[in-house]
Amino acid sequence: MAKQVGPATASGAVPSPGPGVPGGAGSAGLAAGVSASAAGGQEVAPFISQVPGTPVHFPTFHGRPVSWFAVSLIMVAFLIGGLALVFGPTWWLFWVSLGLAAVGVLIAMSTGIFDDWY
Repeated sequence: MAKQVGPATASGAVPSPGPGVPGGAGSAGLAAGVSASAAGGQEVAPFISQVPGTPVHFPTFHGRPVSWFAVSLIMVAFLIGGLALVFGPTWWLFWVSLGLAAVGVLIAMSTGIFDDWY
């Protein structure tokens, strides 16, 4: 599995905001406040202005397919278990859905789902 982000960094990359933006594509310099390398040769996170209306580009990461599968399995199992409790005495369906939710949690924990956040 590839490392998505490091601690206190924006994955070490300084994104280009694009054409028409100061410091964007075709510009010779970096955006204001962004340093290409810090002491020790490590890259630093780009400066993010707190001024409203300032264009900011964050790297996109929407999780891995196995994480989406695990969360979807847990949600479907929860929905089926809830409907089994509401619409009849189908206790077997409730317990099966509880088992599916447990399998989804095991899949999520074994694949490192908490490594998918920024």
